[in-house]
Amino acid sequence: MRDHEPTLPKWPFLVGDALLLGCAYFIYAQSVLPLGPRELSLGVVCIAGGAILAVIPFLLQYRGDWRLAESQGLTDAVAQIKNLEEVAANISGATSRWQFVQENADKTAAAAKALSDQMTIEVKAFSSLVQQSIDKEKETLRLEVEKLRRAESDWLQVVVRILDHVYALHQGALRSGQPNVADQIGRFQAACRDTVRRIGLTPFTGVPDELFTPEKHQVLKEAGEPGPEAKITETIATGFTYQGRLLRPALVRTEEPSAPRPSADVEPTKPSEVESVAGSTDNPKDS
Repeated sequence: MRDHEPTLPKWPFLVGDALLLGCAYFIYAQSVLPLGPRELSLGVVCIAGGAILAVIPFLLQYRGDWRLAESQGLTDAVAQIKNLEEVAANISGATSRWQFVQENADKTAAAAKALSDQMTIEVKAFSSLVQQSIDKEKETLRLEVEKLRRAESDWLQVVVRILDHVYALHQGALRSGQPNVADQIGRFQAACRDTVRRIGLTPFTGVPDELFTPEKHQVLKEAGEPGPEAKITETIATGFTYQGRLLRPALVRTEEPSAPRPSADVEPTKPSEVESVAGSTDNPKDS
């Protein structure tokens, strides 16, 4: 509804109604009973006119209100139509924005896929480069290990040769009959053996009357293979273990149990025999 609705003034109609009713009463009062047709007709006309005048403003007011309500309804409908148009425009704008967002999302997805593919290619290339570097490093380390093993083999050969010479020197001093010289060389040999034990190289000899063990002992080629009950009579060259692993068996002389003991005039071991045994360490096992 509007703030200021038009109103129809009713007082003129009411005044006219009152005048017509007054005329009807005046006719009634001035006429002689019974009323004649003329007076009766005038009275009815006045009363009917007054009634019509009394009803007309209400009918006009009702008609105006009805038209006003219809106009207000039309106004509301137009406003709703405008609201619908705004909603349609908003929906259209939202649809446009959604299409724009979807296009951007598709572009972003395509860019992400391209980036992922590029990263996959880069990762494969990097992995290949790393693998090549690892392979080169492994090859370098393998060469270094081989060099170290060869160097270890070389210095083991040198140390074994030196200890063989020291052992042969000590055996010669024992047979020389000079206790002082034998004692000094024995101390020197013990000091050398203590030194090499610190690096894991341990010399050992065959104990006289000990049974020959092929895993620990060996004999000269010309002596032939000893029997299962053969006993050790003399150690020609010292055996060695390196870090708990057999490096070289001890070179010994043996005799069968039924054979007589060698006499005191047996020819002593020559340094050349020790030299031949030392040559057997030219290719020790890799550590």
